[in-house]
Amino acid sequence: MFAIAAPGLERFVASELEHLGIARVAQIEGGVTFTGDLTQLYSANLSLRTASRIVVRVAEFHASSFHELERRARRIRWDEYVGPKGRVRFRVTCRKSRLYHSDAVAQRFADAVVRRVGEIDVTSAGAELLEEGERDAAGEPPAQLFIVRLTHDDCVVSADSSGSLLHRRGYRQATGKAPLRETLAAAMVMGSMWDHRSPLLDPLCGSGTIAIEAALLARRIAPGIRRNFGFQLWPGYDKGLWESLSAKAREVELSRAPGVLMASDRDDGVVQSAKENAERACVLNDIDLQARPISDIQPPAEPGFIVTNPPYGIRVGERPTLRNLYAQLGKVLKLKAARYTLVILSADTALESMLRISLEEVFRTRNGGIPVRLLKGKIG
Repeated sequence: MFAIAAPGLERFVASELEHLGIARVAQIEGGVTFTGDLTQLYSANLSLRTASRIVVRVAEFHASSFHELERRARRIRWDEYVGPKGRVRFRVTCRKSRLYHSDAVAQRFADAVVRRVGEIDVTSAGAELLEEGERDAAGEPPAQLFIVRLTHDDCVVSADSSGSLLHRRGYRQATGKAPLRETLAAAMVMGSMWDHRSPLLDPLCGSGTIAIEAALLARRIAPGIRRNFGFQLWPGYDKGLWESLSAKAREVELSRAPGVLMASDRDDGVVQSAKENAERACVLNDIDLQARPISDIQPPAEPGFIVTNPPYGIRVGERPTLRNLYAQLGKVLKLKAARYTLVILSADTALESMLRISLEEVFRTRNGGIPVRLLKGKIG
């Protein structure tokens, strides 16, 4: 199996898998490989906070001609992942291979599925947006995704087990202008080395994702406990096993977050949306959510963590205004949050320098296609 991760988040996924007791974990660029049975597959989908998708390797073979590709494709047990009249889509990439036409490769695999399974509905390879964001509203059933990679004539075929990407926990329906993915928010909290008991504050909370992910982590709530997964539509889906794993996950949940969690934003409407998201995540009572400007924040006296994702000046806000915002944030934190640890996602060294706080890089990744760094430092 392979847990796909955003660049820079692989080590967090590997650590999570090891914490689940999953053996033979190998961290590589783009994710983490691991082995296991249905228990490990279901558990990974249920519990991983920083992975984007869990796929199962279903075949690996060499193919330098369409004849060879067709022959190999027909041997794959497609009926383990899709039933008759099911919906299927293929995502094919071809690099440095004799077979370089991705649509033609996808067609051969679709034909192989039909030969083994029977009639199916093959959706467009470009239907990702519909699959992830609009499918429910359109009332369309999900399609089983198969990922095919051809590199130097070596073919790897994987079946997606997650369905919607794993950052879609199910609680965030209201978002701001530049929403932070839940997986990255969780990685920010993990990268901060927060102990779950010290105060944690986000003074630029937007839709509340960082505080919500911190609450879920502190309360040991599995991120996938309130959503559905692609593997639940597989012909061999073990409902009893899934219900058992879900029940065990609920047994270890804490009734309340051990530490103080605070989140604020100057926009009343944004804070209301954050409260609605927190309520859907069942952690509203764990977070003190308030509409207030940065200058009015009131961190507890006990040193804790400021974890935040301010605007970058690329999608939201104007650069001169943002310079003032960063400068003000730095001044307020030095005045009101001395001895706290600042953890901030930054896309601009000039803006982060306005904080006047010494920061070190924790990891690099991308947020909405924008290169960003997670920075951490003590507030003097």
